[in-house]
Amino acid sequence: ASTLRYRSRELIGVVNVRLTLLYSTVVFLAREAFRRACLSGSTKRNWTKTINLLWLTVPLGVFWSIFLGLVWLHLLEVPDPSVVPHYQAGVVAFGLSAIVELLGEPFWVLAQAHLFVRLKVIAESLSVISKCILTVILVVLYPQWGVYIFSLAQLLYTSVLVMCYVIYFVMFLGSPEATKKSFPVARMKALLPNLLEDETFVNWREARLTWSFFKQSFLKQILTEGERYVMTFLNVLNFGDQGVYDIVNNLGSLVARFIFLPIEESFYVFFAKVLERGKNVKDQKQDDVAMAANVLELLLKLVLLIGLTITVFGYAYSQLALDIYGGSMLSSGTGPDLLRCYSLYVLFLAINGVTECFTFALMCKEEVDRYNFVMLALSFTFLCISYFLTHWHGSIGFILANCFNMGIRIAHSIHYIYDYFKGSTYRPLTGLLPSPLLLLVYIISGVITGFSEVFFCCDKGWMARLIHISMGALCFAATIVTMFCTETKLIHFVRSQFLSRYMKKGT
Repeated sequence: ASTLRYRSRELIGVVNVRLTLLYSTVVFLAREAFRRACLSGSTKRNWTKTINLLWLTVPLGVFWSIFLGLVWLHLLEVPDPSVVPHYQAGVVAFGLSAIVELLGEPFWVLAQAHLFVRLKVIAESLSVISKCILTVILVVLYPQWGVYIFSLAQLLYTSVLVMCYVIYFVMFLGSPEATKKSFPVARMKALLPNLLEDETFVNWREARLTWSFFKQSFLKQILTEGERYVMTFLNVLNFGDQGVYDIVNNLGSLVARFIFLPIEESFYVFFAKVLERGKNVKDQKQDDVAMAANVLELLLKLVLLIGLTITVFGYAYSQLALDIYGGSMLSSGTGPDLLRCYSLYVLFLAINGVTECFTFALMCKEEVDRYNFVMLALSFTFLCISYFLTHWHGSIGFILANCFNMGIRIAHSIHYIYDYFKGSTYRPLTGLLPSPLLLLVYIISGVITGFSEVFFCCDKGWMARLIHISMGALCFAATIVTMFCTETKLIHFVRSQFLSRYMKKGT
């Protein structure tokens, strides 16, 4: 937020939309399918073959970086050098940063499969902090560097991220702790590509599953980053409007990135370990089915309540949050309406993350292939809706199109979960039904805070703002108290840390 006063909206749009899209597309296409395939099933496997397969992400990343880099340089509109200098260097740097990050993929998968949660948190925290510090320093001292600033920060981010994993495994492998845990890899050399005598280089079952997920990941990337592709390739918004949209989008997605995404990644591993892929509920161990159903129900309830809270209170406090965060550049114009719509979108993100991680953990190869056709139709529909809604309602149209996209994906996942458990006595989808009393409190809180915004926010001075904040705090407190009284099962679950016990049992 402190750097907003030193950057133009056009520079923000180019870096945060155009160049970040290049990086995220390369990384996603190169590794997402490998991650899902290699994290499926038990940790008891031939890890040498799995690691060999994971190293294929690097040449794949090089290919996508070169191919997409040429597209970004020669086929897309080039920003005005006087407004956004050094664009070409930024394309090269962001493509290179993607390749650097892929060098750590075998380490990441190995850590994720063995639930090294603390390593992941520390590595990502250090890399983000390093990137932010360098960005602030360079923006303040050398604002004329333009894209160079964010290129160097991006390269530092991926380098620190990979080095954290490498240094950890250098210290961990061969240690008494690794021996005690019977860790499947004994030395660092085993984390490099290795040829096996009289055996195939990779596990072909994992390779075929990777190909299925790759076809799906290509479509999922279009759905995930669809609005950025529309902005980049169809030029429906100028770079300045793209910058404002991206700032609001990033601010609105903080909860999704720091709460919902870790839940999705962690519990994809959990469900894939507890239940066997491709088997129906009657052929699974019933104790594992009961465990998975209970966890799924409580997870759905947890993310639903988080999403409802953000939707209700986000509507009345979007303008105030943007004014505090970025001043009039964000709080005027479409910024507040964008964040209000995003508050609703967070609810869709919350539910989709949990339902989809369960669905993808259980689908067999044939079901994944069939779902690819659904994703193909959904991708085309989403892009069309994004284009038309943007012409009709500006940048808000992107968020409305994303809500439609997530709604369809949620409906598909709910249908799969319902069919999966209908042959048993378990009904985990009841987690999507909060108590009527809690719903009533949410409605009353939304009405009160809405009127509070009209009368006290945001151009009536700081005293009026404090009254508005106090009204929200009282309503929020009432919501939390009601939650503790009505959702006792969920509260007990979180307090007792049953979740971590289930995950340990799943391993």
